[in-house]
Amino acid sequence: MPRSGTDSLVLGEVIGDVLDPFIKFATLRVFYESREVINACELRPSQTINLPRVEIQGNDPTATYYYTLVMVDPDAPSPGNPTEREYLHWLVTNIPATGSISYGK
Repeated sequence: MPRSGTDSLVLGEVIGDVLDPFIKFATLRVFYESREVINACELRPSQTINLPRVEIQGNDPTATYYYTLVMVDPDAPSPGNPTEREYLHWLVTNIPATGSISYGK
């Protein structure tokens, strides 16, 4: 399903380049300390020493969902020179919808 032209994943060309269009059924928020990570934000390595806090909120709290969280850099090392495209930084699987990512594997 096409996403809105104002969606940050569309504007950042993640949808269509890294991901196929999809139907959103959960909300994901990622924080390093008190700073929320949003599309195109840059963090220094010193800001990412500790694991982030991740909040996942699905549309159906009674359903049993498990999530996979993949953190990639879609245009590493830079948008102008993406020679290491989709560099994998972090992967957590089997995250229960009702729990923390610390319950994942």
